[in-house]
Amino acid sequence: MDVAMNSPRPRLALIVTAIAPVIPQLLGSAFNIWYNLSVVEPLLGTAALKARFLQTCVMYNALVYPAAMFLWLQQVYSIGPVLRALYCGVQPNPDALMHARRRAINLPWSIAAISGAAWFLCIPTFLISLGVAPDAFDRRLLWHLPISFLVSGFISITHSFFLVELASHWGIFSTLFLHARADLTPGGRALSLRGRGLLWAVSAGICPIGSLLMLSFAPPAPGTDPAWFAVFVGTVGVGFGLCTALMIGRLVSEPIDQLRTAAQGVAEGRLDTNLHLPRADEFGLLIAEFNHMLHELREKERLRQTFGLHVGRKTAEQILMRDPGLGGVEQIITIMFVDIRSFTQRTANLPPAETVWMLNEFLRVMVNVVETRHNGIINKFLGDGFMALFGIGVDGANHADEALATGRDMLSALDELNALLVREGRERIAIGIGIHTGPAIVGSIGSPERLEFTAIGSAVNIASRIEGLTKIVQRPLLVTEGTAGHLRDPAELEELAPQAVRGVEKPMRIYSLRSAVFATDHQL
Repeated sequence: MDVAMNSPRPRLALIVTAIAPVIPQLLGSAFNIWYNLSVVEPLLGTAALKARFLQTCVMYNALVYPAAMFLWLQQVYSIGPVLRALYCGVQPNPDALMHARRRAINLPWSIAAISGAAWFLCIPTFLISLGVAPDAFDRRLLWHLPISFLVSGFISITHSFFLVELASHWGIFSTLFLHARADLTPGGRALSLRGRGLLWAVSAGICPIGSLLMLSFAPPAPGTDPAWFAVFVGTVGVGFGLCTALMIGRLVSEPIDQLRTAAQGVAEGRLDTNLHLPRADEFGLLIAEFNHMLHELREKERLRQTFGLHVGRKTAEQILMRDPGLGGVEQIITIMFVDIRSFTQRTANLPPAETVWMLNEFLRVMVNVVETRHNGIINKFLGDGFMALFGIGVDGANHADEALATGRDMLSALDELNALLVREGRERIAIGIGIHTGPAIVGSIGSPERLEFTAIGSAVNIASRIEGLTKIVQRPLLVTEGTAGHLRDPAELEELAPQAVRGVEKPMRIYSLRSAVFATDHQL
């Protein structure tokens, strides 16, 4: 099992997580000590009560806090064996692994429960200890003592919760959830976004406001100015609330920033990213679904590219744009058939590799002319030729002009290819091009299990037979009257004698490029 490169060592991860609550606990204790010295101690009155309060404080801290620390460290370090095994590439026991993942997710709740019990048990413990003392205490302690522990406790609990969450996400999650989704862990109870907002409201709103409300009802403590005292307590509460907001912002902003960056990358066509930010809350689900979406997009892009290589990029785009079911749409299109002359005869004595090379070179040049330089679609290869379509899915386009321009450019490109063949001592290639414009059904034919995108109809048959006429009339390119009628400027055409076409009752008027348009070596 590979460990993420940025995963910290298990010892460091456990230590950082274990000491994460220390600072919040010290800050809460500091506030509690200040409040007790400023408000509670003057209310104790007698030296006996002050001694009783100090004794209770020492005994409580000596008993409760070591127990709380033991429980907390036991929770954290119980993850250690599994964490170390994963870090070393060893697969641990599945039950132990699941238990460690669940405990890691629930660590913030563990520290909140342990810390909350330690702090809030102070209230009944101190009140009972003072209540059973021989000396009577000032009844104002019934207000100020709970205020002291409640405010201090909320400060410690909320900040410990988020610091432990940040520490565990940094050090533990990256190893425990390297190949697993934290949000799918059974028994994991991550705090939701709504819960984070509620906890922040407790820290930033309820704590300072509640403290001020309790102080407003509480009798003033001797030696303090109630107004300034309330301002100080409220300021402390607001300050800690802002600290909570910063931690929540960090916990929320990191996944949002990563998702935004990844989404921008996808919008720019970069699909090679993959988010790895194990989270057990809603962000875990969002990140997992985003990664799944990226995987599907990569698969579709791979399929589209592979598909496009086999059927042609433009054909693939048309198939993807249309309903993949059986059927088609009738359109006026221009069909071109291209064939290499005497191909069977000239390749009879050629090695197969030589034949394939020649075909590939010819088709490479022709595909570039048809699909790259013009708006045609090579619909299918036909041994030593191909069928190209113009005007598919484009209403009102000058597809007849595009087809004629393509034929003219193909003859020019063939001259360049033939020059190369002659330099290499190979025979020249001659081709015939037949072009016809008419209505055809364009769509998918076949069976539900195997479809082919093509054009069918009499217009396709006529284009094929016109290409065959190039051998008879000894012209490399012929177009029908249907195509000539769709041209914006047919001046470069010259009409030839009408020709009989199989399947057509009357002889068809056909046209060719004027002799000056193409080189004489294209004469067949």
